[in-house]
Amino acid sequence: MTSVANFWAVIPAGGAGTRLWPLSRAGAPKFLHDLTGSGRSLLQATVDRLDPIAEGRVLVVTGANHRDAVAVQLPDLSDEHLIAEPSPRDSMAAIGLAAALLEREDPDAVMGSFAADHVILDDEAFAACVRDAVAAAAEGWLVTLGITPTHPATGFGYIHVGAPIDGVPAHHVLEFVEKPSVSVATQYVESGSYSWNAGMFVVKPTVLLDLLAESDPDFAADLRSIAQGGADAMAEIWPTLPKIALDHAVAEPAAAAGRVAVVPAGFDWEDVGDFASLGDLLDPADSGALTVLGDESLIQQSQASGLVIPASGRVIAVIGLDDIVVVDTPDALLVTTRERAQDVKAIVAALREAGRTDLV
Repeated sequence: MTSVANFWAVIPAGGAGTRLWPLSRAGAPKFLHDLTGSGRSLLQATVDRLDPIAEGRVLVVTGANHRDAVAVQLPDLSDEHLIAEPSPRDSMAAIGLAAALLEREDPDAVMGSFAADHVILDDEAFAACVRDAVAAAAEGWLVTLGITPTHPATGFGYIHVGAPIDGVPAHHVLEFVEKPSVSVATQYVESGSYSWNAGMFVVKPTVLLDLLAESDPDFAADLRSIAQGGADAMAEIWPTLPKIALDHAVAEPAAAAGRVAVVPAGFDWEDVGDFASLGDLLDPADSGALTVLGDESLIQQSQASGLVIPASGRVIAVIGLDDIVVVDTPDALLVTTRERAQDVKAIVAALREAGRTDLV
């Protein structure tokens, strides 16, 4: 797999993954965990997937609390390419700062932003889509990768795909749509004109910042000031930046102005949003068996199905239960069903409200 000239991979590594509690915590979020049984964390797998295309041109933006853990997992990443946010300001600030830094470091750069916690198993198909996106971005487009939907999911945003664009391997984006109802999502999938929005964007850094400047010139100027001023500017300016996602700050208004392109992506993609999706990832054939992520010798089972994660070292016995989720860690135990996997987030909220920050 050959690299793409002047392509930089930007990896925002943030979020707490609260629907994957108690495995994922604020201090050890899901991107630091191996959730596929590959022996590599989601972050490491993301770098493994991108590094052949970027040939070492990788920049990671993460929270200050996670900087040391990221450095341990990515020992080849230089200090100047590991950016620690003093506090969470959402994706526009994180990706925008990366753009501002790359604008200064490599004026010819095309950057691609890819979350640290996604699972993509077909590296070749992914690389082909990135190459097409880079070709379109080099012509001045803000480009996104649109995942071909496999079912009417309501947990994802959608991209309304328009006609092909002359001269580049991409299509016009007509609009971005927020998470729809089941009936609307079903219409989208049946139409064949909508893709899932996985939040993957490829663009020239200057194009991204100039698009931001059209709606919020101070925001763009502040990001450039941080890139120029270093640690002192970061400490002074960062806390004042707006909390807003790149989709809302730039992608949606740019799409309305006809300046966003989409490259259709047919590879399998999973964002591992909860234990139900993790179970589907680990047992795609839905075998009806009990799936174990971890040391299988710790599991005793009889006529059971679902997902068990033995992360405490204790033996777990599961008898006569279907579609169960058991996650055992040294200080917390979760028992639920795959159907109720989305409700785990509410447990985290209740613990936080009760002051049990040691558990979240």
